[in-house]
Amino acid sequence: MDEKENQIVETPVPAGAVYDESKVKTLSSLEHIRQRPGMYVGRMGDGSHPDDAVYVMLKEVIDNSVDEYIMGYGKRIDVSISDNELAVRDYGRGIPLGKLVECVSQINTGAKYNTDVFQFSVGLNGVGTKAVNALSEKFVVQSIRDGKFKRVEFNTGILCEEEDGVTEERNGTFTCFIPDPKLFPKYAIRQEYVERRLWMYAFLNSGLSLYYNNQRYYSKNGLMDLVNNEVGGESLYEIIHYKDKTLEFALCHTSDFGEKYYSFVNGQFTSDGGTHLSAFKEGVLRAVNEFSGKDYDARDLRDGIVGSIAIKLQDPMFESQTKNKLGNTDIKGWIVGTVKQAVVDYLHRHLDEAELLLNKVKRNQDLRKEISAIQKKGREMSKRMSLRNSKLKDCKHHFSDRSKFAEQTMIFLTEGDSAGGSLEQSRNPMFQAVFSLRGKPLNCFGMKLDSVYTNEEFYYIMHTLDIEEDIDNLRYAKVIIATDADVDGLHIRNLLITFFLSYFEPLVLSGHLYILETPLFRVRNKKETFYCYSEEERDAVAAKLGKGAEITRFKGLGEISPREFGQFIGDDIRLEKVTVEHSKGIGEMLKFYMGDNTPDRWEHIENNLV
Repeated sequence: MDEKENQIVETPVPAGAVYDESKVKTLSSLEHIRQRPGMYVGRMGDGSHPDDAVYVMLKEVIDNSVDEYIMGYGKRIDVSISDNELAVRDYGRGIPLGKLVECVSQINTGAKYNTDVFQFSVGLNGVGTKAVNALSEKFVVQSIRDGKFKRVEFNTGILCEEEDGVTEERNGTFTCFIPDPKLFPKYAIRQEYVERRLWMYAFLNSGLSLYYNNQRYYSKNGLMDLVNNEVGGESLYEIIHYKDKTLEFALCHTSDFGEKYYSFVNGQFTSDGGTHLSAFKEGVLRAVNEFSGKDYDARDLRDGIVGSIAIKLQDPMFESQTKNKLGNTDIKGWIVGTVKQAVVDYLHRHLDEAELLLNKVKRNQDLRKEISAIQKKGREMSKRMSLRNSKLKDCKHHFSDRSKFAEQTMIFLTEGDSAGGSLEQSRNPMFQAVFSLRGKPLNCFGMKLDSVYTNEEFYYIMHTLDIEEDIDNLRYAKVIIATDADVDGLHIRNLLITFFLSYFEPLVLSGHLYILETPLFRVRNKKETFYCYSEEERDAVAAKLGKGAEITRFKGLGEISPREFGQFIGDDIRLEKVTVEHSKGIGEMLKFYMGDNTPDRWEHIENNLV
């Protein structure tokens, strides 16, 4: 065990500090939300990432409108964004007028605890719109029910206006809010993130129309449209689609490596899957084996499959606060049986499509047998690796352990021993691991899967992460590429991203791959020290400190001392998630940037060279 792990760190108590009854505080619900917003809406951010709080706040409001549609009320939702104000109007039943204030301001108040009124909802804890209210400079809700309306306005969660009256408007709820500039000092809403969310709502709720920027987001075929949108017409056979009241799924195969799934519970995207996704995979495998009379391995079904499943549950249980993974165990039998029967029925009714599917599964089986011999060599390498993989400095807890540290676990893939040394000395060994690369990895674009087993560096990475079979046993919640901010560092970053996208695409699509942002400059005088991530920050700080400012340019991670490095991988760590909007364009993108040199790429470089 790491010696550092056994050390007991005593935090000094400031002189004169007294711990007594006067130091114990009780915050109201909305005060707690404002003091600890991350507990309710995740990362605050500046709008540059799809998981930033401003998009989560919009989602919380839209979720309520979608719940109305799910219960059979209101087929249209209008969304508008003007400057910093976000607004949503639905045409459902409207919030009961007499309880409007409580429903948007008092935690643990709402109708979603009543399954007669809301049978399927993710927001069962009664927090959603209350968090939006508390974190908004201005929050307005107007409910319209049977010719009457009630309008309420809040400022930072405090009620400041109420109005009642009569109206000829259609039933429903109108909500608008302006995020509090004190909590969101600088942010910009990116249209593509809003549009992506609206499309997901449309795919998950076929028949619902969402309007935004004079565009209609509508899906007639639900998850079939989602899968078709992802594969871009590259399916080897017609998409298999099934839908009933509580379960919907769609699947097909393409010529690609790897498997891709999009799973949902009550409209919530479960990026790490869970019991519903595992049951779906098992149901499809059983169906293929029953129809074919064969005994195919699960791995024979995987390569090239693209699938999506959405279920509705009255009491979903998630494995974490982020709701990324479903934990209900009692649903397995129902999902496996339904999926199996639906797929078997489809294959019997579409024999030509069934033949194409089975041909793909057979090719996968042949490929698996071809690389089995290489895997034997890999197992020999694995034995050697366990004895001499000094490049890995592991941590105590892992993502697959499901311990209280699971969501915090991360591994840094860094270049060289110097950077790895700084990371190793400044990391938290409880949940931060370091893997030092020996140089530039192989450009694996266009290579067969067996190249992973014959390249020692790639093999070490694959086994360290435990992703050879799938990402269900992924050992770290965040896989972080930590390279120098120079040409060589950017090249290594691109080579690693190519590796993951080529062979382990689900790792990227499920949001586990990140890039570490580290400062480029240190600006200081005798009294103050600042770390800057851009030239603009450097210039602003230098101007603030005046003529005596000393500016240091960090050329590589190894130049940052362990004492300094600790703050950049601690509570204030800056990470950029590697995201891919659609899997259908990955092949073309990698070919353009990582394939053979072409006149088009040379022209692109000339036109974009800074």
